[in-house]
Amino acid sequence: MYQSRIAGLGKYLPENVVTNQDLSEIMETSDEWIQERTGIEERRHIKKGSGDTTASMGAAAARIAIERADLSTQDIDLILFATLSPDYYFPGSGVLVQELLDIPTCPAMDIRNQCSGFIYALSTADQFIKTGMYKNVLVIGSENHSGGLDMTTRGRGVSVIFGDGAGAAVITREEDPDKGILSSHLHSQGKFAEELSLIGPSTNRWVPEIIAANDPTDESYYPYMNGQLVFKNAVVRFSEVIMEGLTTNGLAPSAIDMLIPHQANLRISQFVQKKFGLGNDQVYNNIQRYGNTTAGSIPIALTEAWEEGKVREGDLIVLAAFGSGFTWGSSIIRW
Repeated sequence: MYQSRIAGLGKYLPENVVTNQDLSEIMETSDEWIQERTGIEERRHIKKGSGDTTASMGAAAARIAIERADLSTQDIDLILFATLSPDYYFPGSGVLVQELLDIPTCPAMDIRNQCSGFIYALSTADQFIKTGMYKNVLVIGSENHSGGLDMTTRGRGVSVIFGDGAGAAVITREEDPDKGILSSHLHSQGKFAEELSLIGPSTNRWVPEIIAANDPTDESYYPYMNGQLVFKNAVVRFSEVIMEGLTTNGLAPSAIDMLIPHQANLRISQFVQKKFGLGNDQVYNNIQRYGNTTAGSIPIALTEAWEEGKVREGDLIVLAAFGSGFTWGSSIIRW
């Protein structure tokens, strides 16, 4: 079997910066309140009229990743698009990226695993390459949260957290068995499916039903999060799945050169960092600048870490995520 490795990385963030101060002008909150609970200082929101969409942001990140992989769009054999905020109910955003990038006929698959979406997509790409079915797989994580948030005091517990953006990676074959993606580990626990969710509109609550009800107290079409439960589960599952990956490969936490966790909450990242005894130079966080970009979070952070020279050849890179579903996972990579 082949190994797979990340050959190119790219990211795209909307130009519109929304600071905590900006939010304090439209809801009862403050910079201190937000930073204390999340570590976030600012995030990017798509500006109306900018032309940015979930697919277009993903395509912009993908162009950079493909170029850095020294490939062309004609070389892509499979598109995996991770998102919770597709452009349409259907079709998926993967085929929209295919059209935007003029990628020839090939499979395109959307992966709906929210915060864990990029890890699930990366694992899927890894398996397709290891079996020899495909050679070059484009993996994208992209989110457009801002248009669907309750930007009032009522929704501040969720709305201050999320930002828009996209990251992408090109995964390709690697002949060296000691390089590339060493292993991936995926889990879910549907028991908590509705503890971090968006219930409507959906096939259980179609848009006409919501409109007909004309209920100003209906919050089902805004994201809901049981914050305390999510936090408690996240710190446990992050730790478990990272350790699972290390143990599988006969590695100790001290072997980690760079941990890139899903940027859900800076406090969660700091808890995991302390648990594994990692220094600040061994963990990459950018939630302070971008907020939680869900499926875009890990590829954006990985791209930035690589651009800043913090991901180098031979390094052991650990990616880990936890989110809605509940779903969680990790990937252990020898760069």
